[in-house]
Amino acid sequence: MIEPDLTQLSAPVPPPDGDAKRVALAAAMAAFEKGAAEAQGSAAPQRLSHASSPMEGKRKMRQTFYFNRALAASIAALMIGAPAAFMISRNYAPGGGGSISNLSGGPISPPAEVAVAPRMEAPSAFAPAPAPSAPMAREERAKTAGALGGRADGVAAPPPRLAGSVRKDAEQRLSRSIQPAKPVAAMNTEGARPSQPIDTNVVPESEFRDRFESKETGPVKSAATEPVSTFSIDVDAASYAFARRALNAGRLPPKDSVRVEEFVNYFPYDYPKPESAQAPFKPTITVTPSPWSPGNRLVHVAIQGYALHSAERPRANLVFLIDVSGSMSPQDRLPLVKNALRMLVDELKPEDTVAVVTYASGSGVALEPTKVADKAKILAAIDALGAGGSTAGAQGIQDAYRLAESNFDRSAVNRVILATDGDFNVGVTDQSELKGLIERKREKGVFLSILGVGQGNYNDALMQALAQNGNGAAVYVDTLNEARKALVEEASSTLFPIAKDVKIQVEWNPARVSEYRLIGYETRALRREDFNNDKVDAGDVGSGHRITAIYEITPAGSEKKLIDDLRYGKNMPAAAQAHAESELGFLKLRYKLPKEEASRLMTQPIADQQGVESLTHAPQDVRFSIAVAAFAQLLKGAPYLGEYGYDDVIGLAQSAKGDDPFGYRAEFVNLARLAKSARP
Repeated sequence: MIEPDLTQLSAPVPPPDGDAKRVALAAAMAAFEKGAAEAQGSAAPQRLSHASSPMEGKRKMRQTFYFNRALAASIAALMIGAPAAFMISRNYAPGGGGSISNLSGGPISPPAEVAVAPRMEAPSAFAPAPAPSAPMAREERAKTAGALGGRADGVAAPPPRLAGSVRKDAEQRLSRSIQPAKPVAAMNTEGARPSQPIDTNVVPESEFRDRFESKETGPVKSAATEPVSTFSIDVDAASYAFARRALNAGRLPPKDSVRVEEFVNYFPYDYPKPESAQAPFKPTITVTPSPWSPGNRLVHVAIQGYALHSAERPRANLVFLIDVSGSMSPQDRLPLVKNALRMLVDELKPEDTVAVVTYASGSGVALEPTKVADKAKILAAIDALGAGGSTAGAQGIQDAYRLAESNFDRSAVNRVILATDGDFNVGVTDQSELKGLIERKREKGVFLSILGVGQGNYNDALMQALAQNGNGAAVYVDTLNEARKALVEEASSTLFPIAKDVKIQVEWNPARVSEYRLIGYETRALRREDFNNDKVDAGDVGSGHRITAIYEITPAGSEKKLIDDLRYGKNMPAAAQAHAESELGFLKLRYKLPKEEASRLMTQPIADQQGVESLTHAPQDVRFSIAVAAFAQLLKGAPYLGEYGYDDVIGLAQSAKGDDPFGYRAEFVNLARLAKSARP
């Protein structure tokens, strides 16, 4: 038997001569038709005569069958060309027509059962021959390869010889194509120590391409030269959930992914509540010693939002915009999104409306606006979703807004909820264009919220930008429990705003405060003049939401201050001197009610009367939020914590766990322990 030469698989393939191509094709087709006729039964008496045993007949049927398939493969190699044959041999997946990821790093060949020509069926009067065993299959493949080398084996005439190097290359590639494939299980475990089970849900380190906005830790500022701090509120919690996923996998989250305010605002706190939707906020200020910098103090600003009663809640007009591209196929992506949306539908009222738009290589409407009273129809549309294709996210957003506007209700909450792994790779992907579209729709009353999933290619920077410009929140769902927290326990705060364009401004009294720094909110900083400008967009607050902001201040006259006094500084204004003895600063809160365009102002002084002598005397919620803020700063690598470490965080959090019905605080303590040994 002549074995094909496998040493020149990468040899260049010259284009076949036109005349040679026609002659070879004619001869090949003639031989093919002859073999096909025999396989279909025209030579049945010869193959199934009484002179031959049944086993011999079956053997010859199999030989003819494999010969015809090999011949068809050679014709395809001639007509299509070596590059296409090479791609087929590299990318064909057994039983599915897809591709096999090269997990082992080496070449992966498809099995011999790849057929280019249609399968030849046995006559209906006879049962098909059973599939050969692995040793027999290898023997038959070898015979087929030998037949291609020009040797007749007594079963059928050999195929016509191909001209020159074209024939040789086709033989080489066909020989490669019939090598047995490496089992997927073996590929997953090859090279791994038996004692280390492989987690197939963990993305290899080299494949992490998650994108985050890079922001330096907020700096220390002088109260004498920059006495005013202004920022937009942030009620998102995506950063904490993403970090939790990383820590549970045994690694530290990327520093750019850590937003301290989102860690702090992730947890429920029992702050004093406002009494009216017309004055939807109640600020509570607590001043405590700093646990990581003796002599400094922390100013803890807690703002509780009004919780709408069921009768006060407006109708919801929702459009679920769901990424169904190929990257959404893993269990922690589209299947998780479908479960999360089912939970959300269960929280809606019968008069609410839901529509479903999907996008992959293109976009389409999976469900026209439907009343939640017809819940079965909505759930059926969600259940039918499947993943595949590239990610034309921009087109999907446009279609979702069109559907929301077609069913727009001025008295309702009109919102698009985008569920995606953040991978926009087809269509309009420029952030400025997408932000402009979302801003224009926001002005018309259609808001955008983000439900992020997955890791390895999560575009957090884009998701944050879109949510901020769409007057919505961005949540990251890594588990079904997180989906329940965001869309069941906090459904009202996720969907129904009580105020928009909420801004905070603190003016520090330089007679009492030498330096200050805002812990977190780096991505939400505003200019001083933006506070009073109602045209400047800021964050929204949903029903019952809480906002926590923490400042670290250095008292005036402290020897530990980081910024030297100005040699030519101006004298303190008279207004500041009048309050120098009692006030550390002055808090201002500006917001708009959901249906109004003119902002309202709320103010409160920051005074000594709001202070406590030691951190142990502070309320539990204050102490726990400070522990969370310290933890986030450690993960981010902030330079202001001195020797304060994870053990200190754990001790402070343990002392302030209090009532923890959902286990969020206990989970936090465990994450702090994991961070101590996590790899970078």
